[in-house]
Amino acid sequence: MNGSLAANEELLTALAAGLAQNQPCEIAVCVPAPYLAQVQSLKSECPALSAIEVGAQDVSAHASGAYTGEVSAVMLKELGCRYAIVGHSERRQYHAETDALVAEKAKAALAAGITPIVCVGETLAEREAGCTEEVVKRQLAAVIHANGHCISEVVVAYEPVWAIGTGKTASPEEAQAVHAVLRAQLKAATDQWARIKILYGGSMNAANAATLLAQPDIDGGLIGGASLKAPDFLKIIAAVPV
Repeated sequence: MNGSLAANEELLTALAAGLAQNQPCEIAVCVPAPYLAQVQSLKSECPALSAIEVGAQDVSAHASGAYTGEVSAVMLKELGCRYAIVGHSERRQYHAETDALVAEKAKAALAAGITPIVCVGETLAEREAGCTEEVVKRQLAAVIHANGHCISEVVVAYEPVWAIGTGKTASPEEAQAVHAVLRAQLKAATDQWARIKILYGGSMNAANAATLLAQPDIDGGLIGGASLKAPDFLKIIAAVPV
């Protein structure tokens, strides 16, 4: 829940100035719903921003109806969203979102032609109890079960809850180990598993991005605070292996 009309314009202008031509990696910004129209307008005015896709930070599991305050996938699609984050740890923690609800949100996004970025991850207590693999596999299994063959259309993001906004980061080896577990689970679920990108989302920043992105099963990053600073975000983008 960051941003303002002025800050958004400043950030995107700085990104446009710093992006390389023929950018080799995919880039998206997932912004608060009230600013989606502004960001699309800024994109239309600046050809350099055409390389950046737009996503939402959440989406309703419902198509329409008496769900005041919710934003449907169809609404997001109308506003030009290509992605929607579902199951972010903060939604699970502060809004009591269950694995089943996250799976339904992913299903709603897919039905509207939006790619859900499905977040999974364990708390510090779960990691210390040795439950990391059990937790992330359970969370992803719910989405696989609800979406069947369409699972190949999602993006998965591993975000260890204990490493979000804390400055702590899973070591490259720790992150890779969980990504490998998720990759194996996806491989067992669909013969299209190779299409599915798995992002790391635990305090990736300009200093550690290159080391994390060098791991064989880490395909990209779900960037938090570092994405609000254009120089840092640009350094992370530049760290993506070609």
